[in-house]
Amino acid sequence: MFVDREAELRFLDDILARQRPGPAQLVLLYGRRRVGKTVLLRHWAQASGVAHTYWAAEKEPAALQRRKLYARLFGLPARQAPNLESWSELWEAAATYLQGKRHILILDELPYAAEADPATLSALQHAWDQLFQDSQTFLVLCGSHVRTMEALQSRQSPLFGRLTGQWELRPLPFAALGQFLPDWTLEERVAAYAMVGGIPAYLAWLDPARSLVDNIRQVVLAPGSMFGAEPAFLLYDEVREPQAYLAVLKAIGAGSHTLDEISNAALIGKAHLSAYLARLQELRLVERRLPATVPPSGRHKSRQGRYHLSDAYFRFYFRFLAPHHDALAFEPDWVMRQIQQGLRGFVGQTAFEELARQWVTQQGRAGRLGFRPEVVGSHWSRAVQVDVAAINWQEKAILLGECKWGVDAVGREVVRELIETKTPRVLKDLPDSGSGWQIHHALFARAGFTEPARAAAQAAGVALIDLETLVAALPA
Repeated sequence: MFVDREAELRFLDDILARQRPGPAQLVLLYGRRRVGKTVLLRHWAQASGVAHTYWAAEKEPAALQRRKLYARLFGLPARQAPNLESWSELWEAAATYLQGKRHILILDELPYAAEADPATLSALQHAWDQLFQDSQTFLVLCGSHVRTMEALQSRQSPLFGRLTGQWELRPLPFAALGQFLPDWTLEERVAAYAMVGGIPAYLAWLDPARSLVDNIRQVVLAPGSMFGAEPAFLLYDEVREPQAYLAVLKAIGAGSHTLDEISNAALIGKAHLSAYLARLQELRLVERRLPATVPPSGRHKSRQGRYHLSDAYFRFYFRFLAPHHDALAFEPDWVMRQIQQGLRGFVGQTAFEELARQWVTQQGRAGRLGFRPEVVGSHWSRAVQVDVAAINWQEKAILLGECKWGVDAVGREVVRELIETKTPRVLKDLPDSGSGWQIHHALFARAGFTEPARAAAQAAGVALIDLETLVAALPA
């Protein structure tokens, strides 16, 4: 199922139409597994009207990779393709075949080819310089190993300075969930966003004809479900010590967020733990967050950092499934009850807060906040925690907001607590205790607000955003 990706299609179309430095182009497109790279590229190539070849490297010997690519390019059965001694020989044959032809050549999972033969990238660099740079070939390099693909842009890479375009494919925005789950309520879609985020493959695994609860029970918890196998599958493909990484992820998913907490929970010394966390950050599975109120000059050395799972499904899996792994096969109904008991709080603390921060970012860019935030996040200290915090340090402007995912309308006491209790404590953490700062407030509520809350908010200039208003303002 192909959904959204209008910006990505424009990017590819614009480069395809370029005559500078081309018409030959060398483009890099990468992103984490399941984010939709292959579907995007094949959809675009088929719609372009240009002849194209798609090839994906596999974990196999380099000679077999070359043979399969040759067969795909020339339209032959693999058994009829010649055995080529080197990538240079393959590229010479390809250049001869493509000479004078406008052709899109997509090389997917390129890191597998580079892993099988260290000379792969050097041979490609030589082929680009000598054979393709003045041709009509549109060459797309694609891969899921984010670290390897980003390294192709570094000065140490043979391809440095030769790329004519690059794009990191990100998960789909929340608005796209309506195309996958058209009959679900907004609340159910927010819960789905908390569970799987904007990863197209995960969204496609859900059954739109079933309710959220039935999907959890009959799809996510089903014996043999891909949902259960996914975290281990991704790790085993990316790292050499998956058990140690799984221990770190389990610790964070269970609520350990500082180095000390994670070290104690995973039983891994901090000297080694830092390396594991760095790798997980490269894989876009873990992120280190700082309070938005930490000044820019102090962010690199701040000790307030907390580690969180950045992937939505990993958050859901390590919160609800990993702790009950042994019970999944024998007591799925019991696991389902554990999920139902904790899901509302989980959705509020993850997806709803994330969407509120997206709303703040969007409103700031549109000039509707009274200032443009430089940082949007949250605030925490020993004295207070605030769900949403947005700051412009130059203008000395700050927005503080709270998110409520409860089923009851938010009352006046929540407005008062934000203004009278939490705000003064946050200001103490700012330079000069917040003296001279512009203070803005916002409250986000799934179920809306009581009339006394609205009156108190209007008197204090607090923006009130219910779920429908929030979602309507998010980028499509």
